[in-house]
Amino acid sequence: MDDARLQALTRWANAALDQLIPAKQSLVELEPVSGDASFRRYFRTRLDQRSFIAVDAPPSNEDNEAFVRISSLFQDAGVRTPAVLSANYKQGFMLLDDFGDRLYLHHLLHLQEQGSTEATADLYRRAIDTLIKLQRGVEYERLDPYDRGKLHDEMALFEKWYCEEFLCLRLSDGDRELIARTFTFLEDAALGQMVVAVHRDYHSRNLMLLDAEVYGGDTGPGVIDFQDAVAGPYTYDLVSLLRDCYIQWPAEQVREWALYYFDSAQSKAVIGDISPQQFLRDLDLMGLQRNLKVMGIFSRLCIRDKKPQYLADIPLVIQYFLNVSQKYPELAHFRNWFTQKVLPVAVTKQPQE
Repeated sequence: MDDARLQALTRWANAALDQLIPAKQSLVELEPVSGDASFRRYFRTRLDQRSFIAVDAPPSNEDNEAFVRISSLFQDAGVRTPAVLSANYKQGFMLLDDFGDRLYLHHLLHLQEQGSTEATADLYRRAIDTLIKLQRGVEYERLDPYDRGKLHDEMALFEKWYCEEFLCLRLSDGDRELIARTFTFLEDAALGQMVVAVHRDYHSRNLMLLDAEVYGGDTGPGVIDFQDAVAGPYTYDLVSLLRDCYIQWPAEQVREWALYYFDSAQSKAVIGDISPQQFLRDLDLMGLQRNLKVMGIFSRLCIRDKKPQYLADIPLVIQYFLNVSQKYPELAHFRNWFTQKVLPVAVTKQPQE
């Protein structure tokens, strides 16, 4: 952020706080908070033992009206998102309630290191319970559809940004035809699923443990980065959570948590009468679509947006893709192509620890 925009945000935040807290005596300063993969930037300020987040979200890049609208939809469904205390859509500034810094990811990594299986399972059950609240309580018709075009455009990032831009692969006509057939197969699988409200990035970096004293005994999860929500496949958010790009769990554990969702979602009539086998297939194929998308997004973040730190997470995404795709004969040709043409180059591009 340039100095002029930071100064403007600081002035605006002080004016907004003057309205919220009329007894405010002095000007507050903004402290940078780690950002995300978008153009948004976050700053923290404290006043009268309260903490606030000031957001710079340039309107040329970010849809702030959608952020506020979807936050309200989620809150009405019983999902805790940061309260929007003030917003200026023209400038692209918002003032939010502060959820703190306790990301699910950091806590899960600590629990994983300690071998605390029950505490870990409790966090995942709570995240799944919150997901079911979202799916039950948000009318998906009020969200844009996750249609074939969107699904295809996401996977196309794999072809352009991962294969061509990052790996510098020369793709033949045959390669492109194979990629196109694979995309169509995964699009068909996704579009054949039941439709619900989809957060679209429901994972450990977008879930937060809350301070129970501040939130009336509620420790969350608080849900952030929800502004791209759509109406789409019921397994999308679940596979984002369980096959997280940033932390990995044994396959049997993932299956156990997935079936916890399945039983709960069926008992609450979120999903229809399908078999566990069909559910697990839906989950797998949705995850493969997301894997291809993420390889492309992380490459684009590195090349276009100068955020190379995301490259370190691509190997886990590749591992997910290879492990899951081997179960499906329909993907054998693509998987063979990936292991023979893509993987040897990918290995040479992996960041060195």
